[in-house]
Amino acid sequence: MPFRSIHRSVADRAAELPDATLFELPGGRSVTYAETIELTQRIAARLVADGVMPGDRVAMQVGKSWEAIALYLAVLRIGGMFLPLNTAYTGHEMDHFLSDAEPRVLVCSPERCDEYTSRAGALVVETLGTQGDGTLLDGRECYADTYDATPSDPAAILYTSGTTGRSKGAVLTHENLASNCATLTEAWRFTGADRLIHALPIFHTHGLFVAMNLVMTTGASALYLPKFDLDAVVGLLPRATVLMGVPTFYTRLAADPRVDRDRVASMRLFVSGSAPLLASDHAAFAERTGHAILERYGMTETNMNTSNPYEGLRKPGTVGPALPGIDVRVVDRESGAPLPDGEIGSIEVRGPNVFAGYWKLPEKTAAEFRDDGFFITGDVGRIDEDGYIVIVGRDKDLVISGGFNVYPREIEELIDAHPDVLESAVVGVPHPDFGETVVAVVVPASGATPDGASILRYIAPELARFKQPRAVEIVEALPRNVMGKVQKAELRKRYAGLFA
Repeated sequence: MPFRSIHRSVADRAAELPDATLFELPGGRSVTYAETIELTQRIAARLVADGVMPGDRVAMQVGKSWEAIALYLAVLRIGGMFLPLNTAYTGHEMDHFLSDAEPRVLVCSPERCDEYTSRAGALVVETLGTQGDGTLLDGRECYADTYDATPSDPAAILYTSGTTGRSKGAVLTHENLASNCATLTEAWRFTGADRLIHALPIFHTHGLFVAMNLVMTTGASALYLPKFDLDAVVGLLPRATVLMGVPTFYTRLAADPRVDRDRVASMRLFVSGSAPLLASDHAAFAERTGHAILERYGMTETNMNTSNPYEGLRKPGTVGPALPGIDVRVVDRESGAPLPDGEIGSIEVRGPNVFAGYWKLPEKTAAEFRDDGFFITGDVGRIDEDGYIVIVGRDKDLVISGGFNVYPREIEELIDAHPDVLESAVVGVPHPDFGETVVAVVVPASGATPDGASILRYIAPELARFKQPRAVEIVEALPRNVMGKVQKAELRKRYAGLFA
């Protein structure tokens, strides 16, 4: 079967279903597939007029809109490399991305135009607002030739979160995007009849390359929200079939009395990712709705690697087996030797979903791949008795205390089971005798007032002494990024002086 890029597949759907709704926007406005492709062509022509050639980078830092998705498709159409950037990045942070990626065009929100124009140099600055405004949409050009992308051509650069040093640009190819989309379409039974509640940001793999690619290539529609709004999502549930979210979505939905089995009668799938879902939230949501949330595992460099099954057991605390066509293994973190199932080690993946390498960092790229093509994810986990992957944590979060390896997730699961605890995060901090030691940061359950001593007594029978926290800090909330991931680097910094 000939290769079809994401843009080609979306164009196919638009030709077949020109009047079908692609975006349903707040306020009742709908945008069809034909309208989306027409705007894609206009934006593509504008970018070509700005000097964008195949291989050039086009950066985007704008508020969420359907026009921003047309921009994404336009960049793919002309062979550019799409570079979506978090709207929260400051000018100082943006300097790194712009100097590293050297985009030909930056599309920013209108209110930041002056800020970027003043430092642009050879960079062309266009604007795009959330109300159909901006210079990007001013052009009269209406046509640009479609670049005939090959599977190995670069399609996008996504920068890693940069929790340890500078963010690195992961280069994703057209094959990476198209193959993962096709795999998920089959694995999650996605069809043109689906209506996805889209409340995720579009500068991230989850909201863009998973959610929107699946919708657009199957002829489905997106109930398209600017952000997660509990009332809006609850209101849309009776008309939707799929929701993709982060764990905080499901925590809030499970706590809302309006959410019950009748309200979700049309829903067939709830997907969670980007951060671990607490087993208690999994159970609470299932009890309220009758649906088991499907957890999956992906990352910036690989898109999706594993998934709990659409049909079959969805196991809380796991991210399921490897997706078809993708190899996942657990190896010794030092030697790289494969480990028996059940043993904890480094998770490595190989497949058509795995990125081409880090932008302008050939030595870093080489260091992150094994000779047999497996990518070293930096995640730590094990394979259980059913072949499901259990994520224990990030390699950089491993605590080495007195020469012993301590995996934070093991301790967090025990603490989270305490009746007075909502959630916890375990980190390593400097210690004069042990090099590092374990600190637990705990968020109380609503109305509860746990103390550190009671928590330590609760977990002590289940843990070797070297794994037991030497301090328990009670806080109102854990620091998280926009996708709901706990920022452990911030916690390590906050408590670095506890034992100084």
